[in-house]
Amino acid sequence: MLATRNRGKLAEYRRLLGGAGVALLDLDEAGVGEEVEEDGATFLANASRKAREYARLARLPVLADDSGLVVDALGGDPGVRSARFGGPGLDDAGRIRHLLARLGGVADRRARFVCVIALARPGGPAARVYLGQCDGRIGREPRGPGGFGYDPVFVLPDGRTMAELPDGEKDQISHRGLAVAELLAQLDLAAWAAVAAPPVTSQAT
Repeated sequence: MLATRNRGKLAEYRRLLGGAGVALLDLDEAGVGEEVEEDGATFLANASRKAREYARLARLPVLADDSGLVVDALGGDPGVRSARFGGPGLDDAGRIRHLLARLGGVADRRARFVCVIALARPGGPAARVYLGQCDGRIGREPRGPGGFGYDPVFVLPDGRTMAELPDGEKDQISHRGLAVAELLAQLDLAAWAAVAAPPVTSQAT
């Protein structure tokens, strides 16, 4: 199971893991209505907690990621709050507007996308972790029809935004694509997911 309700993220992971021999369900498809609070101070803390807790709730092996945008001029914001940047109720376009307003006329617009993937089985810890990072800068206005989140304002070294890349090219260089590549280089994901999990206890871990 993929620990998300974000349809864009689900579609991206289904592309990235298309040859891994696993069937990905999101939280809704797995019948998980509960929300695990993402209150950690780091991407690692949030990814690990989501993997562990959603595996317990769903009684399924779980892949969880915590990913976001880190902007140097904003002291690392939005960081772990990327999906909540600007307050509740904003959609992707609203968060982009808030980001551009915060940057204003700032010249140093260096930024990076970071992704931490954690895997956990029911009743166990988040024992496997993988990292991907993609460097770029924040543009002055959104460009491109693809992607989701902050992709339309994340400018790569060649001048294109992440939202202007074809899916296959994005998957080769994105933070999420690089984290998945590290995972697949080190682990047979289908075999890992098929291993019998330890018994699930009622005590939260």
